[in-house]
Amino acid sequence: MTATNSSTPDTPRKKSKVAPFVLIAVLSILFLGAAYAGFRFYQLVVEQKSIKEDYSLSNNITFGIFSVDRWGDKISAVADRRVKGFKLTGEQKLEMRKQVEKELHGLINQAVAEITKPQKGLGGKLKKLAFNTFVDQDELHAQVPSFAKTIVVKITSPGSLKKIKGIATSKVDELEAQTYDHSDTTITTVERNIYKKYHAANATAFDKIIETKLAYIKKMTMTFGSIMLGCISIAFLMWLFLRKQVQLHAPLFVMSLLFALVLLTVGIISPIIEVDARIKTLEFALLGDKIAFTNQVLFFQSKSILGIIGTLIEQPKLDSVLVGILLLLFVVILPLLRIIARGLHVACAHLFGSKKALRFLAFDLGKWDMADVMVVGIAMTYIGLNGILKSQLSGLNIENETLKTVTSNNSALQLGFFVFVAYVVFAKILSYILKKMDERNGEC
Repeated sequence: MTATNSSTPDTPRKKSKVAPFVLIAVLSILFLGAAYAGFRFYQLVVEQKSIKEDYSLSNNITFGIFSVDRWGDKISAVADRRVKGFKLTGEQKLEMRKQVEKELHGLINQAVAEITKPQKGLGGKLKKLAFNTFVDQDELHAQVPSFAKTIVVKITSPGSLKKIKGIATSKVDELEAQTYDHSDTTITTVERNIYKKYHAANATAFDKIIETKLAYIKKMTMTFGSIMLGCISIAFLMWLFLRKQVQLHAPLFVMSLLFALVLLTVGIISPIIEVDARIKTLEFALLGDKIAFTNQVLFFQSKSILGIIGTLIEQPKLDSVLVGILLLLFVVILPLLRIIARGLHVACAHLFGSKKALRFLAFDLGKWDMADVMVVGIAMTYIGLNGILKSQLSGLNIENETLKTVTSNNSALQLGFFVFVAYVVFAKILSYILKKMDERNGEC
């Protein structure tokens, strides 16, 4: 009994020593899951961006509607179809016969008038006498219908039509060869390289491959994004279950900072906004046929927070460079410094001689952390930009007897933006928890 009583007080003590290690082990597994899911999420969104950039290059309006070569190809194809498919109907042959008869009657009248006019010379008078003696004007006119019929039959015979079509086709090809803007070689090179990259034989196969790939990437991105946020949510829920276990709050807080680091990293390197403006359809009526262009990309850009900052810093204007540097400082560097400072403040503040600098980074620097302002700025930028695009594109929508254009605005906030929003919310919650821990435990 004595031995039993002596071991009883040690049991809670052993549990209290083991509990932090168990908690860290569980959270480490969740952290590895969140980090891997975040890495795969980033890979997928970058691949999606690359595919869309290739698609926008292949379908760029410069290589489509704005290309004289493309217009020449399409117009030539219409003209070629019309020439090769040309056939005369019975009504058209009858009308042609009437016109030939009219011309022949006119020629006879003109010849008769020329010969029968008053002649001055002896030769002319002899010709006039012979014509009046041997030629009957009415008989000539009577033979016109048979001559006209013979002419029309000859002209509309298969052999004659084939020759006429050959001449017309050669002229169309000659005109097409003279009308170019030197973009055809560039278009062919771009398409050949892109189609080879995606193992596509033609534009139709390319579109189908792109559609399949983007659908798969979207599905997998949502899956890994859900896994990442799920792991972080489980870690966050542990605060509710362990709210009374004060001795576990320090390791739980430090591990929570690692989850915040995952959200911040993925949020700033993943695309957050995509601007995609297109002419979905342009149809132009020509010779009874339709010349059509589809999915002509007017503008495409997909940017991450780091991408936006890099673009600003690369600008030649000083004000753009300054804005880029400020964004880098207040949206990327300061949040990273605050995560590190909070971890040191909770885990090992006693190792620092002066704690003022550490407390300043962990607490007072929060007023300079502009991550939440960045979220609002991105949202407002998207709303304003989306409104401008819709207004401008609506002016390009035309529909009449000869021309029809339909535009589309596919701009959208990307999943990277929502990951960054999740970081901002999570960081706010951790700031509140740290403040409560500091108030309860006093300065470390």
